[in-house]
Amino acid sequence: MKPRRWITKPFPDAPAQRAAIETLTHELKVSPFLASLLVQRGVSGYEEARVFFRPEIGHLHDPFAMRDMDRAITRLTMAMVRQEKILVYGDYDVDGTTSVALFYGFMKTLHPHLDYYIPDRYAEGYGISQAGVRWAADNGFTLIVALDCGIKSIDCVAEAKALGVDFIICDHHRPGTEIPDAAAVLDPKRVDCAYPYKELTGCGVGFKLLQALCIFNGIPLEQLYPFLDLVVVSIASDIVPITGENRVLAYYGLRCLNEQARPGLRALIKVANAKKDESGNLITDSRATPSTRQLDINDLVFKVGPRINAAGRIKHAKEAVRLLLADDDTEADRFALEINTHNVNRQKFDSGTTQQALAMIEADEWLKNAKSTVLFDASWHKGVIGIVASRCIEHYYRPTVILTQSNEKVAGSARSVPGFDVYEAIEECADLLEQFGGHTFAAGLTLKPENVSAFRQKFETVVSGRIQEEMLTPLIEIDMPLDFDQIDGKFVRILKQMGPFGPHNLQPVFCTEQVYLCGPVQTMQQKHLKFWVRQANSAYKFQAIGFNMAPQWADRLYHDEPLSICYQIEENHFNGQVSIQLVLKDIRCVDPTPPTLDSTQQPNAVA
Repeated sequence: MKPRRWITKPFPDAPAQRAAIETLTHELKVSPFLASLLVQRGVSGYEEARVFFRPEIGHLHDPFAMRDMDRAITRLTMAMVRQEKILVYGDYDVDGTTSVALFYGFMKTLHPHLDYYIPDRYAEGYGISQAGVRWAADNGFTLIVALDCGIKSIDCVAEAKALGVDFIICDHHRPGTEIPDAAAVLDPKRVDCAYPYKELTGCGVGFKLLQALCIFNGIPLEQLYPFLDLVVVSIASDIVPITGENRVLAYYGLRCLNEQARPGLRALIKVANAKKDESGNLITDSRATPSTRQLDINDLVFKVGPRINAAGRIKHAKEAVRLLLADDDTEADRFALEINTHNVNRQKFDSGTTQQALAMIEADEWLKNAKSTVLFDASWHKGVIGIVASRCIEHYYRPTVILTQSNEKVAGSARSVPGFDVYEAIEECADLLEQFGGHTFAAGLTLKPENVSAFRQKFETVVSGRIQEEMLTPLIEIDMPLDFDQIDGKFVRILKQMGPFGPHNLQPVFCTEQVYLCGPVQTMQQKHLKFWVRQANSAYKFQAIGFNMAPQWADRLYHDEPLSICYQIEENHFNGQVSIQLVLKDIRCVDPTPPTLDSTQQPNAVA
């Protein structure tokens, strides 16, 4: 892996910023360091700090500010009054399945003539499918509410209209030049939409539609808010900015999740935290042990999201919706165990395909030296190619597209590196593609097999012409240097209140120099590191943990060698005890030459 660049954000030192630091220090009764951290994030006064630390549900925008919302509510209310059959249609990823569970789950309390439809990833592909439209028409549905998809489904929406089926589209992907001829098209990224927040998930747009429905029909919004646990799962898993309205939705969604999550999400968290016996089987008796630690965005990104996704990748995403709609714990536990099995199988496909992909790069000198990665193998499992693209970026830090055979076509998933818009690069190759869509950092595409080679060449040309050299080196952005004697319980508590963390409000990263080991270095599972560190001229010491750092660092750390470390600060909950822990992002040896050893001085034993 490439060495990482450390870049420290500029210190807020302009006159107005210095004044803001002084004001916040006095009014919030925090240290100047913490006040500086807030100013660095755009918080400059007491009122801004209050909104930042205490989001309120009243901060949500008026849903009727979204283009076509009035049309959507008129058509949806008409369907309810006429007792029409409504089909809730969603994509097969986390955003799509949570959207369906949200909309179907809430609407079921208001309207009995309702069903949901998730396209098969392999038979139908992404988005609105012709098969889905015909199934709706054949079964008497006259309105489809499409969630997390549909903004580019011009032909399918037109076919539905010809069959007597209307569409309300709730999407958040970038529109094309033409908007579908639907009853309503809700997408804050429409160029003609003045909605003040553009970064909602598909589930978030669905929530805004339901919010508007409640307001229009006098339904208490308190009936809708318990569904925010689904919205926060979509926000975390879709890697959207946690700013503005998303921050409010995530804040209250996490509160809902921690206080009274739905049975399906509780079951997923339990199975994700379950212990295993020597054979790798889950020890179910221990799964109900409560954790004192509050669930956060990372739990959703790394534990809940992958399991929900696994259903659609390995079998069918309907299983994920069934879990999220489960009414009782027993049923939810059974569904969660099934989905966890899919996730285990997904991990096997993921690991094997990643090894093959990396071997293909290593065997091709052109690929090794390219500015992008485009790989194709007809045998690869379509359900894991997006994950494999991300894994390849961990080793070859550059925009990556992984392709596999899908029926008569080639389907691909693209992932990017910070600062580079992979969607725009793919759009430049549109003449070689059948279909594409997505975001700045992730996209999907379909093309004919005979165009794979040409696409690889053109994509490399586009990337090479646009990408800046520094984007090809992994970056660690450090908020501020920090001395250990500034870290105490109050400091950590205030840091926690700066969450929920995510894109555009990342968990703070600090760096400390002149750090020394003060205990043995341990390895865990042959890949993670754990050790105690102290800073020169400081009485404070902290336990540090470095995930996946053992192969690189286990044999390179010495007691007498000064280190520079960058890290995040977290609370470690273990056996009922809470302690401060440094989660390492990277390590640098101040003097790369190890000290001379004698019979009394040895490197730390690796346990």
